Amino acid sequence: MGEAISTSEILSATGVDLSYGTQLAVSDAHLSVSRGEVVAITGQSGSGKSSLLYCLAGVLPATRGQIRFDGRLFDRLTDNEISTLRRERFGFVFQYGELLPELTIEENTALPLRLAGQRKRPALAAAGEVLERLGLKELRERRPSQVSGGQSQRVAVARALVHRPAVVFADEPTGSLDSANAAAVLKEFLGLARSQDTAVILVTHDAAVAAQADSHYTMSDGLLSPQGAA
Repeated sequence: MGEAISTSEILSATGVDLSYGTQLAVSDAHLSVSRGEVVAITGQSGSGKSSLLYCLAGVLPATRGQIRFDGRLFDRLTDNEISTLRRERFGFVFQYGELLPELTIEENTALPLRLAGQRKRPALAAAGEVLERLGLKELRERRPSQVSGGQSQRVAVARALVHRPAVVFADEPTGSLDSANAAAVLKEFLGLARSQDTAVILVTHDAAVAAQADSHYTMSDGLLSPQGAA
C-alpha cells in the first residue's frame, strides 16, 4: 500500500493486528474508507469482524499497525482525544438499538448533541428533524418500551446520524429484525447517511444487507479480504 493519502479518504487501517492475550482476533488488516462510502464486512461468528469494527472506532486499541482518521493517526492521539472523536465525529448503531429506557424517543435521539455540549432546545429540534425524515416524529414523546422493534432500530439510526458524524459504525444493525423491517430500516439508514456524506462501516452476516454497500469485505479467522479476492 502506498504512502499517499486520498483526499476523499476518511478512515484507513494499515497492517492492523488485534490480540486478546495470546489469541489473534484480527491479522494484518488493510482497509480504506472514503467519505460517504458504505463498506460491508461479512463473516461467520467469531471471524473477527466485530473486533475489527471496534478497533477502527478506537474502542479497542490495535496491537500492531496504524489506523488513521481524517489524516490523524490514532496512536498519536491521547485517550481524551479519541473519546472526543467517538463522541463528536463517530456514530454507532448496535443490533438491539441500546436506547436508554428512561429517556423519550426524542431525548434518546438528541443524546449525541447533548453530550457534545449543545443546549437542550436546539438539540431536541435537530432530533425532531431527523425523526421526521425517518417517519418517527409522532413517536417523539414515547419511551423505548412503547415502540416496536423496527421503530426502536430506526430511532437508533436517528441517534447515530443526528450530529452528522463523519463515520457510523454499525454492528449487525438489522440482525434483530424480520426481513421486511430489516430491508426498510437499512434503506432509510443508508439513504440518510449518504445524503449527509457520512461513511458507514457495516458488520453483518446477511448477504442481502452487504449487497447494499459500495464495497464488501469478508473476514475469516481474523483475515480481511476484499470480496472476490483470492
